[in-house]
Amino acid sequence: MKFISIIIFSILLLNSCGIYRPTDAREISPNADERVKRNIEEGRGFRLMGMGNKGNGNFLFASSNPLWRASLEKLSFVPLNVVDYSGGVIITDWYSDNTESEIKITVRFLSNEIRSDALKVIIHKKNCESFNNCSITEISNSTNNEIRLAILKEAAEIEKSDIARNKEKVGEYKTNKN
Repeated sequence: MKFISIIIFSILLLNSCGIYRPTDAREISPNADERVKRNIEEGRGFRLMGMGNKGNGNFLFASSNPLWRASLEKLSFVPLNVVDYSGGVIITDWYSDNTESEIKITVRFLSNEIRSDALKVIIHKKNCESFNNCSITEISNSTNNEIRLAILKEAAEIEKSDIARNKEKVGEYKTNKN
């Protein structure tokens, strides 16, 4: 019985190998990236849960994203609780400037572009009458908009300085190359 199950398992395992086809080396590119691209276009090969998928290559990292950098700079006065670049959120810890209420600021990134609808700023206010008797409410006033505008202005300035710095580097490269 074991012998039959081993043979059946072997047949099933080797079934997907296909038939050997000799190929001409002149038809196959020596460049691995070209071979991978061609195989994907022809529907050959496989991927495990998207591994190896380069996607569209449209990723911005935290150090190169002016909106992210500006948000961290503008919120530097308050301790940060959650800073998740991949999730697109910054949440501060509860902050109080010696008053009876505390605030928590949440910045959600809706886009990597510097535009008016790229950020959503949410402010929560916590009022405590005693140690265990606190109420938390969301604040919707001009402060939300002021923080959002301050971040957007700072991001625009960061982007402008990054562009100027990159132009200088390109100029230096051209000068050094000649």
